[in-house]
Amino acid sequence: MTVHFIFRCEFCDAQSDPMTQINLQKAMRERTWGAYQNALPGNWLVFHGGGLYGRARYACADHRGDLVAYLREHYGTIGFHVWKRPPYPSSLAHADTDHAWIAATRRQGGWGS
Repeated sequence: MTVHFIFRCEFCDAQSDPMTQINLQKAMRERTWGAYQNALPGNWLVFHGGGLYGRARYACADHRGDLVAYLREHYGTIGFHVWKRPPYPSSLAHADTDHAWIAATRRQGGWGS
């Protein structure tokens, strides 16, 4: 069964353009919490929630400031992560992310066993 993700802005229900959609899908692979991330070229902002911060949140270019203000108002007293200042990274990937992804998707049996 094929799955297609649809990312919408938290504030206006705008959908991402196809190139930004690819970067938003890549952002889903990031195993982190409490971090902001840019999704270019549409200049969307992703906040990787998790734990006390709840789910991941997405904002279009017009509502980036609204997302940051919302997070700081609601979560600013429980953690320092929401107070991070720009510039935000476009990728949070590191060697452990890639190793975990490869291990999780490695086929059992076959040529490489």
